[in-house]
Amino acid sequence: MALRAVVRGERFAFADLRAVLAAASPERSGDQLAGIAAESASQRVAARRVLMDLPLTDLLDNPPVPYETDEVTRLIVDGHDAAAFAPLRAMTVGDLRDWLLSPAADAVALAGVARGLTPEMVAAVSKLMRNQDLIRVARKARVTTAFRNTIGGAGRLSSRLQPNHPADDPRGIAVAVLDGLLQGAGDAVIGINPASDSLANGHDLLVALDEMRQALAIPTQTCVLTHVTNALELVGRGAPVDLIFQSVAGSQAANEGFGITLSLLAEAREAGLSLKRGTVGQDVMYFETGQGSALSAEAHHGVDQQTMEARAQGVARAFGPLLVNTVVGFIGPEYLYDGKQIIRAGLEDHFCGKLMGLPMGVDVCYTNHVEADQDDMDTLATLLAQAGVGFLIAVPGADDVMLGYQSLAFEDIAYLREVTGLRPAPEFERWLQDFGLDARADAVSLARRLGLPA
Repeated sequence: MALRAVVRGERFAFADLRAVLAAASPERSGDQLAGIAAESASQRVAARRVLMDLPLTDLLDNPPVPYETDEVTRLIVDGHDAAAFAPLRAMTVGDLRDWLLSPAADAVALAGVARGLTPEMVAAVSKLMRNQDLIRVARKARVTTAFRNTIGGAGRLSSRLQPNHPADDPRGIAVAVLDGLLQGAGDAVIGINPASDSLANGHDLLVALDEMRQALAIPTQTCVLTHVTNALELVGRGAPVDLIFQSVAGSQAANEGFGITLSLLAEAREAGLSLKRGTVGQDVMYFETGQGSALSAEAHHGVDQQTMEARAQGVARAFGPLLVNTVVGFIGPEYLYDGKQIIRAGLEDHFCGKLMGLPMGVDVCYTNHVEADQDDMDTLATLLAQAGVGFLIAVPGADDVMLGYQSLAFEDIAYLREVTGLRPAPEFERWLQDFGLDARADAVSLARRLGLPA
């Protein structure tokens, strides 16, 4: 491969595909921290010119992390769908971009090629796209999944209701759930990040969530976001486990840092399926990803963080998840420095996941030491709604008092639905209508049914 280009009379040469992919990325503090970012705007343009003319087959045949030593690479290569890739096989990365933006790449066509696209291909093409291109293409892709309701349908915007509590107090959690339900949140999942990861605490939280769900007959799913090994143990103990959750990354070494292997994820999925708790579907896996996780674990193999993020999505794809979301600004300014970088990363992650056929959501968030604010989050959330995001995460007052970061509020979900005309999952929407939850007076009856002071 001739990985060379000339920009304004200056010659640039790249050692390998990893170097091209890294240099072609938009400016990103994580890649700068890793020492792999473009050193100038001209070098970035040169890398994009190389990418534009690069055959897609080169990305398939030359994985950035060695096949022999990395089970994620083996999963990507061995699971590649050659038949789905056939219509794209003769294309370059630039050709793929042109096709994606053309009318020919409609929802049916995108679904048809999804399994033929590798993480490296979608990461590469995203680097040639403006933000509006990422939105236009992702909006056309449609991915639906189901458990107790149907997520991702046309004209729908779902949300995860995140009622975290610093002491895992059941009454505090119930109040947060009530607050979210009153504003139409919670159709993707009611999911708690537990303050304590003990099995006893996880069991108690699962029971409390399930009792609330049943008491109100809510057509949604619940989840305690504990480690997959804890989830397996809880399934064995007969706990009411709806979804199996796990954070995943784009290399074997990074996943080992999370305490997981692909075989463990497969075992957990089978355990979840065995419970048969879904009513309209049996998609039981829930994965979280986030740019910078492999770099923070020193397990990125010299690959840029956005390509590693797409590889993490490749892991998620193999297990047929109900939900996948990137926690886009959670790690900190070492990886995404400011609001501009967070906005771009959120659009990239959503675009890449949707192209690969994933039911994508985003935690539109930032930590308090990042150069960003809630206006940046408003911008990203609005753009993602226009891009057809499957679900967004919301917490009381946009302030997660347990994890210590800023996200979206339940009011933000209501705002997005108001200005876009998007609606909740159909089963959940009917429940809201039947319960009359557009009337604030119903907070009293809901509180009483949850055993809370009215």
